Amino acid sequence: MKITKLTTYIVPPRWCFLKIETDAGIVGWGEPVVEGRAHSVAAAVEELSDYLIGKDPRNIEDHWTVLYRGGFYRGGAIHMSALAGIDQALWDIKGKDLGVPVSQLLGGNVRDRIRVYSWIGGDRPADTAAAAKGAVERGFTAVKMNGTEELQYIDSFDKVEKCLENVAAVRDAVGPNVGIGVDFHGRVHKPMAKVLMKELDPFKLMFIEEPVLSRVGAVARASRQQPDRHHAT
Repeated sequence: MKITKLTTYIVPPRWCFLKIETDAGIVGWGEPVVEGRAHSVAAAVEELSDYLIGKDPRNIEDHWTVLYRGGFYRGGAIHMSALAGIDQALWDIKGKDLGVPVSQLLGGNVRDRIRVYSWIGGDRPADTAAAAKGAVERGFTAVKMNGTEELQYIDSFDKVEKCLENVAAVRDAVGPNVGIGVDFHGRVHKPMAKVLMKELDPFKLMFIEEPVLSRVGAVARASRQQPDRHHAT
């Protein structure tokens, strides 16, 4: 079996999907994407595809190693997301070729069911509360919502109160036994994150997601905001 074609599909508002075709008629699908950089990842997939055309798709580990180690520059969100989408599609092909779920090739299932949550927005308390109530009525036992807009390093408490108002509206709408996750999308800095975590504690949240940026993202953003120490006057 040989790989014959790789095709990416950009799907608004922010997704990218990859189809890998073979001469055996077996097709594999993957999702190579970084949010907000779908076209960049698609371009990276296209560059990596030159190596893959004509190769046996079942040699997944070999292909991953070459695509990662074969270039002078390696790693980073774009490269690794492109590689991840390719990896997914190759595993999809291998599972179909052998007639088994990919989970069996990776060691077998560890559970036969999983709890899921419904996204409910988070910008307006009344709308978010209604969306949460609707999700529970559809059978969901957990919901996830936006936490807050971007905050300054040290910000006014009214923005904290707005976040609390949103979460309180959802808790009142769904009661004490429905899980609530709050996603901050890295919009908060450490000083305000400490304040928010303390104030949100009474709502018994299921989880708090990404209150601050990851270290790599934070360093990159800080480097753009700070002057060059060697040249600043």
